[in-house]
Amino acid sequence: MSQAFYRKWRPRLWDQVVGQEHVVHTLQNAIRGGKVGHAYLFAGPRGTGKTTTARLLAKAVNCLADELSERPCDACEHCTAVNEGRFLDLIEIDAASNTSVDDVRDLRDKINFSPTQGRYKVYIIDEVHMLSTAAFNALLKTLEEPPAHAIFILATTEVHKIPATVLSRCQRHEFRRIPVKDIVQLLKQISAEEHLQVEEDALVLIARQSTGAMRDAISLLDQLASTGEKITLENAQNVLGTATNQSVVDLVSAILACQADKGLDCIHQALDSGTDPRQFARQVVEYLRSLLLVRLGNADQVDATAEMRALMATQAAQFDVAALLQAIKAFNSAANEGRSGWQPSLMLELALTETLNPPATVLAAAPAVVPAAQPMPKAVTVPEAAPVSTPARRSSTEAPAPEQPAEPARMAPAAPADELQVQSNAAAPASGPAGEVSLQTIHQNWAKICAVAKGRRPQTVGLLNSVKNFTIKDGVLVLGFATEVVRSKMDGENLEVTRQAVQQVIGVSLRIASVVASGKAKTLPDDLGVDADGMVGTALNLGGKIVDKD
Repeated sequence: MSQAFYRKWRPRLWDQVVGQEHVVHTLQNAIRGGKVGHAYLFAGPRGTGKTTTARLLAKAVNCLADELSERPCDACEHCTAVNEGRFLDLIEIDAASNTSVDDVRDLRDKINFSPTQGRYKVYIIDEVHMLSTAAFNALLKTLEEPPAHAIFILATTEVHKIPATVLSRCQRHEFRRIPVKDIVQLLKQISAEEHLQVEEDALVLIARQSTGAMRDAISLLDQLASTGEKITLENAQNVLGTATNQSVVDLVSAILACQADKGLDCIHQALDSGTDPRQFARQVVEYLRSLLLVRLGNADQVDATAEMRALMATQAAQFDVAALLQAIKAFNSAANEGRSGWQPSLMLELALTETLNPPATVLAAAPAVVPAAQPMPKAVTVPEAAPVSTPARRSSTEAPAPEQPAEPARMAPAAPADELQVQSNAAAPASGPAGEVSLQTIHQNWAKICAVAKGRRPQTVGLLNSVKNFTIKDGVLVLGFATEVVRSKMDGENLEVTRQAVQQVIGVSLRIASVVASGKAKTLPDDLGVDADGMVGTALNLGGKIVDKD
């Protein structure tokens, strides 16, 4: 039976350890200076070299080489015995299988016996956080004052579960995730030694899949080598269940364009090709994280080609930070919860929907850019707001149907609200008087207006698609939204972009205002003595009530 790659290529010398130079240098200096401690704690993610480093330390303190700086030599009798697993003074204990206080008491009773072969008895307790509270308490005194010939090395992936009393008695060393470039370099070396034909793109994919764990990366290479074929990027993607980068890019492009149908197609095509849903979600999260770093001015931290960096810069510029954060959270949730879903694509579909339709809390938190030098009139509040004629949500290529003036259009019920607020957020027209324009003209050109707005600011078209109703009164185009948080998102730059789009398409400069609109429209009675075309009449038609006519 052939030996697994991760065991065959386990480091036997200090300079073979990859990515943990800060730990290696500290331990080497301690050996050279004869200042080796009696208890160490190695903490860090799985597969980063904790147990391997512990064995190297055990070899070094028992090495027979004359020069301290050359220990371990990997050639003497003791080093060879450690490599072959027959060194009696190296005791490895799996704390996950020996959790009880009786196991620790047995260790404590035997530790006083002198070493059999070497200078020191080295106890490596792996996954030490699995010990029970009673076992930790039984270990404390021995851990604090062990015999002169004993050294403890504790290894754990969950250092927060270690009691403070134990932590205070150990020299703590933190192991870090290994960078992708270091993993790729070692994989190239292993591939050359094992006579494997591997594309570099496949090695990069393996390194990324390992998430900083060298052991995982070597195991993945071993798995791919078992196919007996040249390891290409396509083969690696098929075996590892990952999607192509283009699938992820297409999905993000669909999110930017607010095209739910295109986004769903990207998800289903990726899953139909054999991609694991949770893995696809992780890839989307990783790509969105890269966009966030670029958006925040940390493009140097993104590991990508020059061509991919240019694409990321273009997409990142079209994202609001708040929207980008919401997308990352949505798909990260899909990556964590996908295993429990009975429908593989469900969590991804929900994540896409949540990204395109963020909750109210996200919209409220997003900052709005308010244009300077704008007068801020007092808000006018009209209770029991109601939608008037409202166009259905349309794509940027679909022309709206003409308005039927006989009666107000019946729309799907909007989110409940008790009042309609005409805020001081109207976008002022350009210099010059506003021309006359009918509501029918707005209806007929709404798709073109949305298209122009999308070209100026992609975020604006998503808000325009959320408009529940709109009307024109006294030269003001009033846009009705279901909730206040959505309406507030329209403030500032989005209103100005909408005004410019209307002016470009129709040729008339209109003031734009956003309101909260809900409820049912009412007919204006004839006996009120109110001009139906005036502002009061408009408010009444939108659902307001006259409390006092004086």
